[in-house]
Amino acid sequence: MSNSPMRVVVLISGSGTNLQAIIDGQQDGSLPIEIAAVISNKPDVKGLQRAETANIATAVVDHKQFESRESFDAALQLEIDKHQPQLVVLAGFMRILTPAFTAHYAGKMLNIHPSLLPKYQGLHTHQRAIDAGDSIHGVTVHFVTAELDGGPAAIQAQVKIDSNDTADTLAAKVQVQEHIIYPLAVKWFAEGRLHMQANQAWLDGKALPPCGHLLAAES
Repeated sequence: MSNSPMRVVVLISGSGTNLQAIIDGQQDGSLPIEIAAVISNKPDVKGLQRAETANIATAVVDHKQFESRESFDAALQLEIDKHQPQLVVLAGFMRILTPAFTAHYAGKMLNIHPSLLPKYQGLHTHQRAIDAGDSIHGVTVHFVTAELDGGPAAIQAQVKIDSNDTADTLAAKVQVQEHIIYPLAVKWFAEGRLHMQANQAWLDGKALPPCGHLLAAES
């Protein structure tokens, strides 16, 4: 493996708190990466400001300017590939991606989802966990495939659901864990320890279970 930092492109749609966690890891030397660009599908979001503050190139590919999901994904792919990334990181990127796009980056694209997948794919995960009476909730970093929130899990972190938790307080608990496990998954990938093979996540040469590497519950 090359000693040069791994080139990463990060896709965002909003405030970019997970992006900031990864930027911090790059800057403090804990992540052997170079964020080559941050691309947003929405203009004027805080995540773009975070990237600019860190002197990282930014671009906007506004999905509202395209007539179809396919034409948007094609333009986004062109913008990403300008930077020749070895990994694409979805950090709060709120778009459903087409199969052609996910196939192009198969095994080289990670996403973070605020639930213990396969539970609660899609939106409103915190309220859904509370409504279901769950005692444990959490977050998953997974490889991206054509199935929405369905790619193989690399790592999960659990949090406890207290009787007085709301969707907002639970989201805050989960976000703390997001900022731990997403940089960790990126680090593993950059170090050549994490990869996807035959729709299975592997870490250190061993196939991971469906939940990925699991961090136990935190209150």
